[in-house]
Amino acid sequence: MGVQRLIKRIATAVVLIPIVLLLVLRAPVPVVAAVTAIVALLTVQEFLKLTESYGVLPLHKPTYGVVVLFFVLLMFNAGQQKPLLSTDIFGVAAAFAAAIATFVFLTIAMRRDNLSTGYPAAAASAFGFAYIALPLAMLVQLRQQWAGAFLILYLLLVVWSGDIFAYFIGKAIGRHLMAPRISPKKTWEGAIASLVASMTIGGALFYYSSQVCTAFLQWGLIQRRDGMFGLEKPTLLPILALTAVLNIAAQLGDLVESLIKRGAGVKDSGAILPGHGGMLDRIDALLFAAPVLWVWAAWRVTQ
Repeated sequence: MGVQRLIKRIATAVVLIPIVLLLVLRAPVPVVAAVTAIVALLTVQEFLKLTESYGVLPLHKPTYGVVVLFFVLLMFNAGQQKPLLSTDIFGVAAAFAAAIATFVFLTIAMRRDNLSTGYPAAAASAFGFAYIALPLAMLVQLRQQWAGAFLILYLLLVVWSGDIFAYFIGKAIGRHLMAPRISPKKTWEGAIASLVASMTIGGALFYYSSQVCTAFLQWGLIQRRDGMFGLEKPTLLPILALTAVLNIAAQLGDLVESLIKRGAGVKDSGAILPGHGGMLDRIDALLFAAPVLWVWAAWRVTQ
């Protein structure tokens, strides 16, 4: 990474991180849903553009329409007072939406003159919906729950710290390549540093969760339901295990996006974020880690 690109990357992060944190901690859930929907649309647009390099003629408008409809329904649901983080409600709804979306895309593709382009286009749209829209929707649904803001803060810090340490440690001492065909610059040294950093930051955040949430409450950054107040704090060992799984999922998410880009013959998914590339480049790790945290939170609710 060139010096100029690194400077742009840092400048973009300095601007965006406070905005993202304020959105996560303080914004009403419907606002979080609306902003997340915009992010989902931008990311899906980048993904569909990448599929064109594979010879696919994407179903742009139908895909955007399904994504918007899904998030509109989520926004209406977000206005309810009762938390709905359970596998028998949101989980089933998400699975149903993914199944229906597939049939919608295939039905629309039947109208094409060249039928040989129909299935690849429908498959790309269905994958894009499941790969991008559903994980982002899980974040919105998680934000609605008790301690939802704290959990998303935890997830972001785990992903961000892992990404930062993987880059700098990998660049400084990395010698053993992890997946040279997919991502030539990723090393095992960087991956280990990423894991250690994530577990340290994630474990510390939960260990000091009472103090952190109290400070946020005093500063007016969260409401009581958004912190760990009144909830039993999980023991440290399970949290460290969860953090390790989240980090591994995040690193796999980064590799998967690198695979898609390398197959498409491009360096970045887009250019919307100076120094970072596209929106997909920025949230690729989050797309794999978010479902892991959602499943853990859903399981914890049922205990």
